[in-house]
Amino acid sequence: MVVLMVGVVGTAAAALAAGYLLGRLRPWQRLGDWAADQVRHAGAWARGGAGRQAVVVLAHAVTAPRTSWRIMRTLATDAPVPVPVRDPDWVANRTRTEQGGTP
Repeated sequence: MVVLMVGVVGTAAAALAAGYLLGRLRPWQRLGDWAADQVRHAGAWARGGAGRQAVVVLAHAVTAPRTSWRIMRTLATDAPVPVPVRDPDWVANRTRTEQGGTP
């Protein structure tokens, strides 16, 4: 009887300590914040490889199912990267100061 009582008290203390630690660390909320940041700031889904995408999508779908469903339904649009336009005749079009001469 005493052994059973010690086992019950030990189990209750372990459950209480685990609940306290989970409440303090909030891993569920941290995982959701991380996944939301990845979805918001990572840009295109193609970055980071298939493994990273799977982890981010799974974490976001588990922690915020309504938001992730809305995000997954929208089309991913990549912002075009501005490409500098190069003048093929830049040598002929240089000014005197760009050529190293006096103005």
